[in-house]
Amino acid sequence: ASGEFTNSIILAKLKVLTEGRWLWIRTISSTLVGELMDTLIFVTIASIFHVFPWELFTTLVLTNYLFKVGVEVLMTPVTYRVVKSLKRAEQEDFYDRGTDFNPFRG
Repeated sequence: ASGEFTNSIILAKLKVLTEGRWLWIRTISSTLVGELMDTLIFVTIASIFHVFPWELFTTLVLTNYLFKVGVEVLMTPVTYRVVKSLKRAEQEDFYDRGTDFNPFRG
């Protein structure tokens, strides 16, 4: 959840920063950070509860992280098509200007 949340914030902020351009940079950059957090948290918790031995920690983090980022890179052309289709269907292109991303305010 924290990796997805981080991914979403970075994606939204980069969209504003790039003025909606360079979707591939936004998606891959947000994935790099979000999936690193997600992978580190998951493998750490799994290792603490002895699902995986600590000796495999680095290998598991690296392989899982590289796999997740690789999938994002490979799926980028599909992402472009889906985003274009959704924008056309919804006739909207939202920018998170002024959005408060604090999850503890309600």
